[in-house]
Amino acid sequence: MDEIVREALVKWPNVPHCTGWLLLDRRGNWRMRDEAAQARGAAGEPIRHVALLGFINRNYECDARGQSFFQNGPQRVYVELGYTPWVVRLAVSAEGPLVLSDQAGNAFEPAAAWLDDEGSVLFSDAATPARIAVLHDHDLDLFSAHATLSEDGSGGAFAWRADAMLSLQPVQRGEVAGRFGFVASPAALAAQGARGSD
Repeated sequence: MDEIVREALVKWPNVPHCTGWLLLDRRGNWRMRDEAAQARGAAGEPIRHVALLGFINRNYECDARGQSFFQNGPQRVYVELGYTPWVVRLAVSAEGPLVLSDQAGNAFEPAAAWLDDEGSVLFSDAATPARIAVLHDHDLDLFSAHATLSEDGSGGAFAWRADAMLSLQPVQRGEVAGRFGFVASPAALAAQGARGSD
């Protein structure tokens, strides 16, 4: 987290949280969702400003309830997720082995892998708690070149390194958020809480 953000939190500790306005889409793009986009259930406009993207990525975290957020100075902006809290890209490094990097460009070292029932590939890392990430769909061909799948396509193995094979475990997309402990829509959760308090 940026030091300027830490200072703002100390100076203004009681700024209300914000939900619904920021989305991380299935391809790792940050999107702004104005009221019209939220009303339509639309993804919103991609953020293209390089400095703003860097600021969001440096101040992106997850709370104890599994809700992802961007700490925008003193205000916590909860993030709607297109799928998982992280999106990774797969590439071949200049030295030859495969590398994974998250939407912020940071290295992502996979510890386990899954195939969901809609054809998406997911990875978790060894962090505590583990981060769960979906593979960008543009990288499925490269993934396939290093994977072997069972006949029914529900499992297999991924050759991450010459000496490291990751078993591909099946998972249902609808179970991913619950299984990995994240909230895909903090805005929907907030709305449920508001209805429950009426």
